[in-house]
Amino acid sequence: MPILHPTEQNRIISTPADSGLPTLFVQDLRYNYPDGFLALKGVNLSIAPGEKVALVGPNGAGKSTLMLHLNGLIQGDGRVEVAGMPVTKEHFPVIRSKVGMVFQNPDDQLFSPTVFEDVAFGPLHMGLPLDEIHERVTRALQMVDMAGFEERLPHHLSLGQKKRIAIATVLSMNPEILVLDEPSAGLDPRARRALINLLHELPMTMLVSTHDMRLVLDLFPRLIIMDEGEIVADGETAVLLDDVAMLEQHGLERP
Repeated sequence: MPILHPTEQNRIISTPADSGLPTLFVQDLRYNYPDGFLALKGVNLSIAPGEKVALVGPNGAGKSTLMLHLNGLIQGDGRVEVAGMPVTKEHFPVIRSKVGMVFQNPDDQLFSPTVFEDVAFGPLHMGLPLDEIHERVTRALQMVDMAGFEERLPHHLSLGQKKRIAIATVLSMNPEILVLDEPSAGLDPRARRALINLLHELPMTMLVSTHDMRLVLDLFPRLIIMDEGEIVADGETAVLLDDVAMLEQHGLERP
């Protein structure tokens, strides 16, 4: 199936990039796991500043493998750039501040005694002054509507609250792109709607991997579909979700 390319009017641009470069650029990315399984088969992808993009596909399609390449957690053959900077070992410290990776399980990211310490962890290890760390923590918590939770114990929070704090931990790094894996998984309807509202309000580039097709329809103008290690469709969400036969071919359902 040929790749479908989105038109410019379907993109959400918050602020123009000074350099004109895409926030995320992936060219001919291939990855073999140690057992020989070819997980990525030449992936090509470009995301402009401010775009909100959904990444969907059946289990084993290569979505998580692709996302792990974006901040160098794994490295395959091909080219990956964030804001024009190659994702290579010498750039890892900077790249990992530019790519705000939020995992499906927030307990994988929340490990400090208090919310403040979790959100301050990244800026602290960037060597920033204490006053700037406090400013970043305050701003990040305000962005996720969790101001006042600084002294709370993360493991006492609800799942929805934990997910917001996990997002705040990467927002405090001022990332170029927010990358989320199954953000709505496990949430009750109220917490899910609150998360959708939050992601809608955040004025930043996003790539979100999800099986929640209603979330895709509600939030993301652009949709990328992966299957068997390849991008099989890339275009306007409403158009792709109307192609029922194509969705069924790749193990997906129309919301």
